[in-house]
Amino acid sequence: MGPIGENEFLFILQGLKWTVLLAIIGFVGGGLFGILIALARASKNRTVRVAISGYIALFQGTPLLMQLFVVYYGVALLGIDVNAWIAVAIAFTLHASAFLGEIWRGSIEAVPKGQSEAANALGLHYVSRMKDVILPQALRISMPATIGFLVQLIKGTSLAAIVGFIELTRAGQIISNQTYRPLLVFGIVGVIYFIICWPLSHLGSGLEKRMAKAVR
Repeated sequence: MGPIGENEFLFILQGLKWTVLLAIIGFVGGGLFGILIALARASKNRTVRVAISGYIALFQGTPLLMQLFVVYYGVALLGIDVNAWIAVAIAFTLHASAFLGEIWRGSIEAVPKGQSEAANALGLHYVSRMKDVILPQALRISMPATIGFLVQLIKGTSLAAIVGFIELTRAGQIISNQTYRPLLVFGIVGVIYFIICWPLSHLGSGLEKRMAKAVR
C-alpha cells in the first residue's frame, strides 16, 4: 500500500475543480435553455408544446450515462472530432435543460392566474408580463426544486468518467489504483461530495419549509 501524500491529495482536488466547473456549465447552460423550454411548454401553440414534451421525455426517460455515450460517440460517428470535455459539457447542458425546463414550467403554472389577469388588465404585453410579473414569482416557487436538482447534477458528474473525463470520482479511482487504499481514498472523496452537497440540500429544505409556512 502506498501513502496518500500531498501530491495525491492535490490530484483529487484537481478532479474536484473539474467536477465543480462541469456542474456550473451544465447548470448555467441548462438553465438558459431551460427557461426557453419552460416558456415553450407554457405556449398556446400545441405543436411547440408537443415537440418540447418529446424533448423532455427523451432526456428524463433515459439514463444520463446513456446520454453521455450518445453525445460522445454519436458526434464522432458524424465525423466531428470532439474531446471529452466538450462532449460532456454538451450532454450535461441538454440533460439539465430538460429537468430545469420542466421544474420551471411547473412553477410558472403555479403562479396564481390572478397575477396574469391583473397584468393583462394593466395592458402589459407578453414579454413584460413574463419578465416583470410571472417569472420573478415562479423563480421563488422553483428554488427548492432547482437547488435539489443542482445537488443531483453535482453527484451526476461522476458519470463523466465513463468517457475519459477526469473529475472527482475518477481522480479518486486513479489514486486508489496507485495506492491500493480504496477505503481511505473514496472516504476522502465522499467527504468532499458531502461538504459540497449537504449545505445545498440544507438550503433547499429550508426554503421549502419557509415556503410551506408562507402558504398556510
